[in-house]
Amino acid sequence: MTSADTRWELEVRPAKMRLWVVLGAVFVLAVHIGAALVLRGGGDSGVHLRLADQIAILTIGIALSGALLLFTRPRFRAGADGVAVRNVVAERHVPWDEVRGLSFPEGAPWARLELPYDEYVPVVAVQARDGGSAVDALDRFRELEARYSRGVVGDD
Repeated sequence: MTSADTRWELEVRPAKMRLWVVLGAVFVLAVHIGAALVLRGGGDSGVHLRLADQIAILTIGIALSGALLLFTRPRFRAGADGVAVRNVVAERHVPWDEVRGLSFPEGAPWARLELPYDEYVPVVAVQARDGGSAVDALDRFRELEARYSRGVVGDD
């Protein structure tokens, strides 16, 4: 761990989603490897697949598996500097004076970081399906929020 990473007192990643995404990526890659190996023969079907076709099928499998693995990226961190939310592609850093709380709307699959003017950032890393670990993350976040938040009012 680098010195830049030590400033975060809370770091959360979705446990169950990561497992299922990795298994899905392995399955997609295995199917494409199998298809590339099996579809080599010409036979009487009229289709003549060459080595380039096998490589293309394999490349598509690698690309799809890589795209699936992007869903292992979500992370939620909080510390003295503020809150950092990384979802599938982008990461956003929010200072404590802009944070209005972390909520879990009824029926929502994941939490959301409340911001001024009714804006919010989805927090894919804190998921309802993770059960107790999501509750622990919310509790720990609220402790940090009480410690670092400046209690700015008048955001309506």
